Amino acid sequence: MLSYYPFDANIYAKGEDMTLTDSEGAFLGAELRRVRMAAGISQEALAERFGYDRTVITKAESGHRPPSLDLARAYAKEFPRLNALVESGLIERWAEHVRRRGGTFPEFFVDWLDYEKNATALFYWAPILVPGVLQTESYARAILATTPSEEPLEVRLAGRMARQQVLSRPKPPVMSVIMAEAVLRRSVGGPDVMREQLLYLAEVPHPKVLIQVIPAEVGSHAGLEGAVSIADDGEGSTVVYLESLTAGQTTADRGIVGKVREITDLLRCEALSRAASRELILKVAEERWPTA
Repeated sequence: MLSYYPFDANIYAKGEDMTLTDSEGAFLGAELRRVRMAAGISQEALAERFGYDRTVITKAESGHRPPSLDLARAYAKEFPRLNALVESGLIERWAEHVRRRGGTFPEFFVDWLDYEKNATALFYWAPILVPGVLQTESYARAILATTPSEEPLEVRLAGRMARQQVLSRPKPPVMSVIMAEAVLRRSVGGPDVMREQLLYLAEVPHPKVLIQVIPAEVGSHAGLEGAVSIADDGEGSTVVYLESLTAGQTTADRGIVGKVREITDLLRCEALSRAASRELILKVAEERWPTA
């Protein structure tokens, strides 16, 4: 049970410096929940009114993930006594604290991370790079070093590597990965980095991880337009993450999910078997990225 402390708007209206902790995140969520319940509105009804998935409301009110500024403003508009929380900047400061603690990610990617962390089944189509959840540290560092950011490289790298904890859960998800052979041959960080990465892919120490490769000779296929990821929660809910150059999109839209499923089914038909894919990965590692 969360301990609830009476909300004092004057404290936040002053804009005083505060050390933001997990307990304050729980307090913030408790206040959002309290005003909603006092108004007699269910999470489902509020989510529909705001245009969000119900899980976004649930996580904000439990303190699991702080509300975005847009969501906070929606709450403040619906429940005016929350205006002080928005105006004081508490929500932005708390969100920044969480990002720095767990590694910094773009705002558009945060929703996907929640689904990825809690999924029972994950799928990744990787036409360009090894998916982040399977990147070695040196491979991830080489990629992040090329991306302009105000955040330190080590902070971003810590966040990237922390994503791999999804495979260390007591009940890890089934993870299916299909990648283009070009991913194996693209030089990221140099021969040593690539060889380490490919050998890791060939020997991923997780029995629930299935890696398949679409060989170069296939040529054109249904996945040429870009990378995509899918998360299933085991309760009938599916979301997809569509990558783009500037800002990706996380969506549960049934039409989009259905179209992505069609494309991934076609990709599976083009991919080599698990065993043949492993052989190709090792072959490329030996021939393209040999030891010095």
